[in-house]
Amino acid sequence: MPVNPPPIPEAAKDAPSPSFPSRFTTVVFDLDGVLIDSFAVMREAFALAYREVVGPGEPPFDEYRTHQGRYFPDIMRLMGLPGELEEPFVRESHRMMDQVEVYPDVPQLLADLRADGVGTAIATGKSGSRARAVLEAVGLLPLLDEVVGSDEVPRPKPHPDIVREALRRLDAAPEGAVMVGDAVIDIRSGRAAGTATVGATWGEGAPGQLSAERPDFLLDKPQSLLALVRSGGRA
Repeated sequence: MPVNPPPIPEAAKDAPSPSFPSRFTTVVFDLDGVLIDSFAVMREAFALAYREVVGPGEPPFDEYRTHQGRYFPDIMRLMGLPGELEEPFVRESHRMMDQVEVYPDVPQLLADLRADGVGTAIATGKSGSRARAVLEAVGLLPLLDEVVGSDEVPRPKPHPDIVREALRRLDAAPEGAVMVGDAVIDIRSGRAAGTATVGATWGEGAPGQLSAERPDFLLDKPQSLLALVRSGGRA
């Protein structure tokens, strides 16, 4: 069921800071919940992995969801679950990859950003190989310039390393970049890297938590990002 986005926080309603550029030249995206809807696959893969490694009982997927955006091994540590869940979780996620859906308007958004000369990258909690595989499966990989997985940086989100690595690969400065994510740790990672931040409320994240984190902007549909990039967030 669609969730109505929360009111835009005061920080996002106000005119952008003078430090924002007249237009953004780089966009760094989180993946799950921003470009693709993979939550049904995640739920099933997590349940199968849990029952294979841990045994009977209700898989704590709702708790897993609260850590969305983090690297899977980090989530297991935070939840006190065995790291051995990773192998069957990845295996089952790969098996069901054809069930992952792309959010409406995302392919057109990426095509429009490329036509505008805007550099694009993924900074995801997934490993780089998993991220590239699913992006290729859903047809988005050719529309993106770079993909950075959590296994490709010293410290994953909420640290800034993954966003900084994406910017490095794009030869882009943080002052002209925006980080788009559906989780609090995406906003914190982008902010720590020095980019502007966008909370994406069109997925299955927690809009109230995003709003409370006070990103620079809060958007309820992917295509709204194009106007924001072109204007530097100015109405």
